[in-house]
Amino acid sequence: MSCKKEQSTSQLILSETQSQEAPKPKKFNAKKVGDTLDVFNDVYVFYNKSMNNVSGRNLTKDGYNLGLKWQCVEFVKRYYYDYLNHKMPNSYGHAKDFFNPALKDNQKNKDRNLVQFTNGSQLKPEVNDLIIFKGNILNSYGHVAIISKVNKNSIEVVQQNVGKDSREDFKLRLKNDKWTVGDSSVLGWLRKTDR
Repeated sequence: MSCKKEQSTSQLILSETQSQEAPKPKKFNAKKVGDTLDVFNDVYVFYNKSMNNVSGRNLTKDGYNLGLKWQCVEFVKRYYYDYLNHKMPNSYGHAKDFFNPALKDNQKNKDRNLVQFTNGSQLKPEVNDLIIFKGNILNSYGHVAIISKVNKNSIEVVQQNVGKDSREDFKLRLKNDKWTVGDSSVLGWLRKTDR
């Protein structure tokens, strides 16, 4: 940190406090497919250039299917495998398929072996939750990401296969005892629990 002599002590303390509370994620200069774009909890996010680019399937040493390199599904499954030591019973499916619309809020999603929360849940999203977005006219597959930060009025996600914007913020609202993230494009979130 550089300090100018004319800075007041209160400005310096505030500046130091802000940098301790909200460290910026390390950014990489990704230029080609497969280059490191970001890192969260020691799990790397790789650059994929365009949404439809496929560079083969990524399997773990024990044969577990992480998905197609460097799609969004591959990142969230690799994150859960590497950081949370979690394998999903159903290791296939598009991003939007991670959400089971037949389940009620706070029920076990057996395909993923995770607890599922609907957007509008009574339980607030948490860091490490896997957030699911529905498909749209430009992307019928949907999208998944990992919640990397939860603030009073927003969440931050870390994601792969969205160009070079690996971090994105969404509004978080509490209304009538229900938590809503972003808009109607968010289906819900999944969480690893002990149950």
